[in-house]
Amino acid sequence: MSTLLTIDEPDQDSRRARPQWRAFTEMGFRPLYLAGCFWALASVLLWVHAPSLLNGVLGGMPWHAHEMLWGFVATIAVGFLLTAGGNWTGRNPLRGNALAALCVLWIVARAGYLAPGRPAFLIAALADLLFFLWGAAALGRAVAITRNRRNYGIPLLLVALALTNALYLWATVQGDYFALMRYFNAGLLCMAVLTLLIARRILPFFAKRAVAGLDIPPHTRSGHWQLGTGVVAIACLLAGRPQIAAVALAATGLIALVQWISWKPWAARRVPLLWILYAGYFGLGVGLLVGAAQLAGFVLRTAWPAHVVGVAGFSVLIIGMATRTALGHLGRPLRADRSMVASYVLVILAALLRLAALLPTAAALGLLHASATAWALGFALYLWRFFPMMIRPRADAGKTAAPVMRVAPAPGRPAA
Repeated sequence: MSTLLTIDEPDQDSRRARPQWRAFTEMGFRPLYLAGCFWALASVLLWVHAPSLLNGVLGGMPWHAHEMLWGFVATIAVGFLLTAGGNWTGRNPLRGNALAALCVLWIVARAGYLAPGRPAFLIAALADLLFFLWGAAALGRAVAITRNRRNYGIPLLLVALALTNALYLWATVQGDYFALMRYFNAGLLCMAVLTLLIARRILPFFAKRAVAGLDIPPHTRSGHWQLGTGVVAIACLLAGRPQIAAVALAATGLIALVQWISWKPWAARRVPLLWILYAGYFGLGVGLLVGAAQLAGFVLRTAWPAHVVGVAGFSVLIIGMATRTALGHLGRPLRADRSMVASYVLVILAALLRLAALLPTAAALGLLHASATAWALGFALYLWRFFPMMIRPRADAGKTAAPVMRVAPAPGRPAA
């Protein structure tokens, strides 16, 4: 069997190069990781400490839900996919001024949603949809040109994110709260399916490289079932069949937890770059079960599924992946320093405090503020540590180095 993916560990270059625009726009993860993590910090502080500033058409709770899913989580996903797409296909989907233009669309969307008035909202919505569709088209083109059939479905998941985004924005304009929640949950599930697909591929691979002698299964077949049940859950949710969606969602979450157990999480306990990914995958699996319970009619607070999936799942995975993949692509040693580990602990603490704040107790407001503080500090640490590296060339740029991740050719085909 041919090897689908290999990773080379680059040597560290101790030389401190000057910032370069070309380096900053070299790959999607550089500007989009920074943008997404900055917005994670800023949007939560706005929501918790300055909600009076949210005067746009998409204001209040709809703004918060939208910006956390499509403004933060999905932005990081686009950055990751535009970077990983180059590894899968041998072609960088977007770079240079084209990548900068994509980021301008993202900025216009974030600013437009904050500005009052219908024109600003329409401009923001158009920019937001173009952002996701352009990202999907760039990735789809690279996948199609290289006939990378294994990844044909991933650009379609980005299109699904764009579609659910459009439906969510339309429901906001119509003032239809029930439709808004349905489309938000559909977008959340689209993001969950995409996250499970990516994490199931890379987590076992990273684990076997980080822990000597660790032998764990990739769960390719169960991953196919997981993808299928996830898609069924999305379709049933959009079709107004919550009971069937609950069964499919429960199956998706259970498969994730079975995979997690078989990947021997205890073996990752001494590797911060690894255990943070295990923690996020576990949180995502539990969150899908919580979502299934709510769809099935069990008494749960409305905000529980979104926060377990989004904060305990997506966000924990993001702080880990944004560290691990950035270090590799920046030519740095794959080791987490104290500031990185501190950011992991703070994001996990923020997740636990946020879930505790959902309980109907007198301490809820204090827990919410404590969660926002831990959250902001965690992402501020990431930005403080990685911003100087993101705007400079790779640490090994002056050497002849193999790519951090490359796709090996299939039998009978030349390398990309």
